[in-house]
Amino acid sequence: MAEQTWTLGALLDWTAKHLSQKGIEYPRLDAEVLLAHAAGCKRIDLYGTRFADVATAEQRQKYRELIQKRIEGCPVAYLVGNKEFFGLGFTVTPAVLIPRPDTEHVVMECVALAKPAAAKSAPAPRIVDIGTGSGNLAVTLARELPQAAVTAIDRSPDALAVARHNASRHGVAERIRFLEGDLFGTLPPDERFDFVVSNPPYIPHDEIAKLPVGVRSYEPHQALDGGPDGFAVFRRLVEEGRSRLHPGGWLIVEIGAPQEATARQHVEAMPDYELAATVRDYSGHPRVLKARRR
Repeated sequence: MAEQTWTLGALLDWTAKHLSQKGIEYPRLDAEVLLAHAAGCKRIDLYGTRFADVATAEQRQKYRELIQKRIEGCPVAYLVGNKEFFGLGFTVTPAVLIPRPDTEHVVMECVALAKPAAAKSAPAPRIVDIGTGSGNLAVTLARELPQAAVTAIDRSPDALAVARHNASRHGVAERIRFLEGDLFGTLPPDERFDFVVSNPPYIPHDEIAKLPVGVRSYEPHQALDGGPDGFAVFRRLVEEGRSRLHPGGWLIVEIGAPQEATARQHVEAMPDYELAATVRDYSGHPRVLKARRR
């Protein structure tokens, strides 16, 4: 019997149903993204010019391998090596946390505070991104604030390599200083900033094992593990950030939704900070804390 001829459209329809049966959260979307990657085309082309194209044996084999890895739990972003953030494509590898849409609120808050100052001919804002990972915060802020001087810090040399690549990818490599180190420790003692931004590790250690397999088994635990209570890095960030901000400067930090009350209490206990209202994410959950250095 002759082997069935598979068009890209037929392959997409069959795979979406297969992923649904396997309990994948977004079966159609994942099937589209992985097939476009295997076929070397854009997702939209799968419904237009490429829908009736016959899939080659090489494309089917590549797609089959990708789908198997997805069923095993590997995130789509790692399989295709890319994730969109704030309308930009970011290269991602297992060395870095996959950027989440809710982290965009860190960017939006920083830009909202920095642009009015820039319009008044204030000095170019100095921004430091602590735990830069893929560089999604640092690169996006450099793009959104062309006059800003941005520093990106991470403990992982592999993560910094990804961040540097993304900075080059988006034409801002010359405007970002990349440093390897733990929080502010690699900076000169007297260096100050107008903005400290961060998406620090904030998952309590014992809860990591309960996370979805795609997170707990594939994403770097260094970027997830916030210590016994989830606040190990947050506490240091807030405390050390006081001496790293100019008066009037802002600390802008992502938190876990259940952590709002405790996080606010910790900041409010420090008289150096004036705490603003919590910023909520796209789902209405507490997501970003902002505090101004008095």
